[in-house]
Amino acid sequence: MTSNIHFYEPRNGHGLPHDPFNAIVGPRPIGWISSRSADGILNLAPYSFFNAFNYTPPIIGFASIGAKDSLRNIQQTGEFVWNLATRALAEPMNASCAAVPPEVDEFALAGLTPVASRLVGVPRVGETPVAFECRCTQIVQLQTAAGETVPTWLVLGEVVGIHIDRSLLKDGVYDTGAAGHILRGGGPADYFEIGAEQLFRMYRPK
Repeated sequence: MTSNIHFYEPRNGHGLPHDPFNAIVGPRPIGWISSRSADGILNLAPYSFFNAFNYTPPIIGFASIGAKDSLRNIQQTGEFVWNLATRALAEPMNASCAAVPPEVDEFALAGLTPVASRLVGVPRVGETPVAFECRCTQIVQLQTAAGETVPTWLVLGEVVGIHIDRSLLKDGVYDTGAAGHILRGGGPADYFEIGAEQLFRMYRPK
């Protein structure tokens, strides 16, 4: 009997033109992370492995695949800012992921404005409508099921300050559809935009 299921063991390869893992676990919110080195050099970079992990206190996290500048900066200072990537900021966000030396300021590279945070020493992106000021809580190097470490680090941070453009607060409720969130899909270049047309409501059973 012929199966319509494509099965593979990742360790042996997927046998497809492009790895489907990222496309299946998606679309994913973008971890657009600003940080500052101990020497004061600014860094801004998007991470596609990002999400929220706790509500009270709010904790978010992103994975650095390889020891990148964001990871090193946060290890040095213990602080970072998450900046919301929107459709209007898609091109600057993409520009900020260029592979450049650590001394290059991605804010300047992408034509973005660093604005001082209230509680941490790392600036937020002035053009974004939402930003989270964070203090690092844990940095965990990932490992395989066999206990072997892999060159990926999960960076977790407590959100200690939140900036929201008041235009996105409708009767005190944050309007996700109006903000223009963009999300990372699969493939080498796929993104999705969230709008009001994707909205449906479903309440938890009582």
